Amino acid sequence: MIKRDLILPPEILYPIDEWRWVESALSSQFLAQAETIFTVSNGYLGLRGTFEEGGPAYQHGTFVNGFHETWLISYAEGAFGFATTGQTITNLPDPKIIRLYVDDEPFNISTARILRYERALDMRAGTLDREVLWETADGRQLLVESRRLVSFFEKHVAVIPYRVTVLNARAALVLSSEIIEHPLPEKNEYNDPRLAQGIANQVLCQQMAEGKGQRVILGYRTKRSGMALACGMDHTLETDCASSSETKWGEHGAQVVFLIDAEPNKPIALTKYITYHSSPSDETGELSVRAGRTLDRIVHHGFERLLSDQRVYLDDFWKQSDIQISAQPPRLQQCLRWNLFQLIQAAGRADDTGIAAKGLTSQTYDGHYF
Repeated sequence: MIKRDLILPPEILYPIDEWRWVESALSSQFLAQAETIFTVSNGYLGLRGTFEEGGPAYQHGTFVNGFHETWLISYAEGAFGFATTGQTITNLPDPKIIRLYVDDEPFNISTARILRYERALDMRAGTLDREVLWETADGRQLLVESRRLVSFFEKHVAVIPYRVTVLNARAALVLSSEIIEHPLPEKNEYNDPRLAQGIANQVLCQQMAEGKGQRVILGYRTKRSGMALACGMDHTLETDCASSSETKWGEHGAQVVFLIDAEPNKPIALTKYITYHSSPSDETGELSVRAGRTLDRIVHHGFERLLSDQRVYLDDFWKQSDIQISAQPPRLQQCLRWNLFQLIQAAGRADDTGIAAKGLTSQTYDGHYF
């Protein structure tokens, strides 16, 4: 067994809250752990806790339960009964990306001047919430608020409301909402059985791409296992500021760009609706039709309905599953609820699939069930 030193999160960075896991400042030391801690999932779809702006990131991750690629297992000398095919959960195109530019300068949370920061996993609401007050080099202040939800009620759905308010000046803003394929991670060279083996070549072959307005749907199939996937995004933009948009898609993803003439204290609220559909046998065309129907429904119903349904689902879960303790230290109650929340995130909508050893937080153990 591999032994690791236990490192407790410092309260100055991760203050104790019984119902939320809170991060009060960005720390590169805990970047990898935070991405796992802030993963949101419903048992079918999992979004690793990287930032909407794309960085900094230890490892990007978007996963669908059971969606995998196969690879040949080689031996120096074969024998009867040896396994010949391995399976690794596939890291899918990332739908979380929403890049922010002010006067065409990108917002990079690791280098920006941050006046206020909080990121929190709300275990009662089932959301990942973030609030950042950013001051640019020329003194303009922007309040950037985001929320991330993977729905327990709508199995194939995630949604990201992203809100920007320029507080003290006019600014030319760009919001670039993307689905992108990140570079493949390096192959496991540490002989650590917990890490994914890694697949050297590109796994997904794009079979279709279509867009209309602020919606894009992409279709893929894995090279060896033959599994099919359709992923899509659609948007609503609410603001009193003048704005326009353009949509692009291609071989490695899709992009919807919003150009906004931001005015002081006039919020710009972008809501990004996301859907993933997968199948071991259906054609990508069929899955893309399902994805379109899903986007039609959730955009029509809006974010507030998804949020309300999420709260009803989790209220029932906590009513049946919450465990309250009076033991010290107080971090113990928070950790206990976080672990219970991980169980529902891993199993809630797993339906007829298994529960991976690490849920849908990463490719650890190749996403295998034990």
